[in-house]
Amino acid sequence: MKVNERSFLRAEMFPEESVSKGERTRAAILDSAYDLFLTQGYSATSMRQIAQKAGIALGGIYNHFESKDAIFQELIISKHPYLQILPVLQAAPGATTEEFIRNAARLVEQEMGHRSDFIKLMFIEIVEFEGRHFPKVLETVFPMALPLLQRFIAPGSGVRQDMPPPYLIRAFIGNILAFYLTDFLVGNASVPPGIGEMKLEHFMEIFMHGVLESGSQNAE
Repeated sequence: MKVNERSFLRAEMFPEESVSKGERTRAAILDSAYDLFLTQGYSATSMRQIAQKAGIALGGIYNHFESKDAIFQELIISKHPYLQILPVLQAAPGATTEEFIRNAARLVEQEMGHRSDFIKLMFIEIVEFEGRHFPKVLETVFPMALPLLQRFIAPGSGVRQDMPPPYLIRAFIGNILAFYLTDFLVGNASVPPGIGEMKLEHFMEIFMHGVLESGSQNAE
């Protein structure tokens, strides 16, 4: 048996050995930074704290990341809610757009549960960075959103043809994130009856059918 064949078989039998020490250290840095950013915020977290939590020397962290901002940028790209939600949406069945949206709402809630870490990460990006990293996130997310776009503009989808497809995608995903944002805000608060029991599918019903009765018009 050749050396490279033995190495392959060993990697198959012991998958943890196929990951290099450098990759494990890098993952430990990212995991440690993620926990610290969520619990105490970005500004209050130092590189020394990240290194200590990851179990490495402070100097060692710079072998993998040139700055704390570089760590956060990688985290915001790899752990942004869009990247978790879109694959779930793509897997949602539905012969019509309405069926798809209802099924998508159920699947997202089942798969994602109550993920306060999503919202905390978004707050850090918005409050402490003013959305500076979002263009990079968009570069990653946009190709993943194209299959959803096709479902909205497919013949017989029932979607308004006068509505630009990018608007629909933004409103659709925005409604999902709005649900998680408000769910986070009311989760531990004393709120009027019914508000805390609201589900994602209720948000999607409003997205699909609006709040006005059929045939009603706004007063001029």
